[in-house]
Amino acid sequence: MEETLKIVVLVKHVPDAQFDRHLNGEGNTADRDESILSELDEYALEAALQLAEARGGSKAGNQVIALSMGPAGAVNAVKKSLQMGATEGVHLTDEALAGSDAAATSLALAAAVRHLGDVDLVITGMASTDGETSLVPAQAERLGLPQVTFASTLEVDGGRLTARRDADTSSETVEAPLPAVVSVTDQINEPRYPNFKGIIAAKRKSISTLSLADIGVDPAQVGFAGSWTTVTSAEQRPPRTAGTIITDEGDAGIKLVDFLAAQKLL
Repeated sequence: MEETLKIVVLVKHVPDAQFDRHLNGEGNTADRDESILSELDEYALEAALQLAEARGGSKAGNQVIALSMGPAGAVNAVKKSLQMGATEGVHLTDEALAGSDAAATSLALAAAVRHLGDVDLVITGMASTDGETSLVPAQAERLGLPQVTFASTLEVDGGRLTARRDADTSSETVEAPLPAVVSVTDQINEPRYPNFKGIIAAKRKSISTLSLADIGVDPAQVGFAGSWTTVTSAEQRPPRTAGTIITDEGDAGIKLVDFLAAQKLL
């Protein structure tokens, strides 16, 4: 029988891409009133669930822990993860975290992962759909663990993982010992939808709440004070202008080519 796994999946509560994004408050932070679980994090959660299920799931002692950092609303990302099949959830929330950039975020999340004890794998999406930096999983050095980023396949055998990383014209296979941090792409699987059974089961699963004091992080290390970067100014996206209309008088093709050439698109 294969050994059981304890997997932490980092999930983020991000503004819904169906709506226009807005900045507000100090530091031009994102308005998260209309937010959902980051779509790219669903692939990470699915990868974790498949690894756990291949070993007998939670009944065999496998754990898939959904960890999210953010204000009160961020707990909804954890709840969605539980509905998909995560065994438990953790919500790291503290007013001092507001305004954290990728560096400060990775510091706080690394401390939260350490707080959870011995972990075999930390799995993340390839990027968040709001910041799109891909920097948080790349800062696995904070945990002193090997990192494998942009994995399009992921297998675990014994104490090692094997992942394939796909580039435009080539692929490479990477191996690393456990524990490790892995980010996965949207090519790795097809995330499941929460079904009725999963939604009902999620109501019985636990969600723990952590503060900075719980994980031993000084508030000065995170938020605006602890961030390495800052947004100095921002402005609304200009409204779209009317497009160029070409009337076909027998020479529309020529006019179209001339237009594309003027825009340096040819």
